Amino acid sequence: MSDSPMSGGSTPDEVADHAFLAALAGLPAMGPARLRALLGLLGPAGSWKVASSGRLPREVQAVIGPRAASVATSWVEAARTCTPEAVLAELQSVGVTVTRRGEHGYPPALVDDPDPPEVLFSTGRPVVNENGPTVAIVGTRRCTRYGTEVAVEFGRGLAEAGVVVVSGLASGIDTAGHAGVLAAMGGTPPVAVVATGLDIVYPAQNRTLWRRVADAGQIISEAPLGVGPARWRFPARNRIIAALADVLVVVESHLEGGSMYTVTAALERDRPVLVVPGPIRSPASEGTNRLLSDGAAPACNLDDILCALNLVCLEPVSLATNHGAPPVSADPADLGVLDALGWEPTTLDGLATRTRLSPVQLGSAVGRLQRAGLISEERGFLQRCSGRGVP
Repeated sequence: MSDSPMSGGSTPDEVADHAFLAALAGLPAMGPARLRALLGLLGPAGSWKVASSGRLPREVQAVIGPRAASVATSWVEAARTCTPEAVLAELQSVGVTVTRRGEHGYPPALVDDPDPPEVLFSTGRPVVNENGPTVAIVGTRRCTRYGTEVAVEFGRGLAEAGVVVVSGLASGIDTAGHAGVLAAMGGTPPVAVVATGLDIVYPAQNRTLWRRVADAGQIISEAPLGVGPARWRFPARNRIIAALADVLVVVESHLEGGSMYTVTAALERDRPVLVVPGPIRSPASEGTNRLLSDGAAPACNLDDILCALNLVCLEPVSLATNHGAPPVSADPADLGVLDALGWEPTTLDGLATRTRLSPVQLGSAVGRLQRAGLISEERGFLQRCSGRGVP
């Protein structure tokens, strides 16, 4: 766990400011824009004073809008039941750090963001403050086995390449990406950005993964302790993921959902977006394939991502295989088998039906592709092997 909010050489004034910040963030209906308006006008102590008294400046009332009076009343009522000192003590007891924008420990990528979180809560080590490239792996909660395997492969490969991997600790692709990072040998630690308070695990079935990520890396939230999974907090969380990333990788996505919101947030911040191609009949790939048709760059292997980070410079792709294996011939039968196989495991009979090759032609093509390392067989099913040089 990281140092407590009151340790690390903080001055009494800084400790007091963190107490006010934590208490302000915990007030009902205190979104990023409202907190930013308060702090910009009055600072932490002054903001708490007016929020707890209900006497809001006109500038803050304008940000809140027509509900300013009812919001002010709710803040006064909430302030009666807690004190900033008590809020900070609770954070200290569970090892959660409070950081204001611009302070040491606040992620540099967020400082000048167009919609920055004014306050962040974190547990673990400050991974995102270390100077290194960062990739966000995102995707649908309702992923396929194909998507799961790709997310694990990319998470592990990126971590082993020294890249910080960020995701959202949600079910599906997020879970697989984190699992890949944790499986890496000597790789960079994982980073998660969540939409709840750091004392509320969501989804509940990820409790073990949550603990492993916190122990090995860092979990970040804009939400204070005790805050559950409100709908509006997930898009807010996704903007932070997009802002932290140097490159966003979408593994699988339906046409609508949180992943597509993250794509929009990344594009608004001029972040490169890479997309994993998927089977055209898979609903989980409808969104990703649409992004590809709209001009997004494909992420067909780890090198595609590393190239987007300028960590590798690839030669033009040829029909060569990995690790110095012999080149694949341009025999139409070989290319036809690869095209028919796609990215879903298929039996030899299934390939015969799709390609209409004779048994001899099909057997020869499969043999050549296996020797070249472009396809493999497992339990009677043939499948393409991902990696550099795959056509």
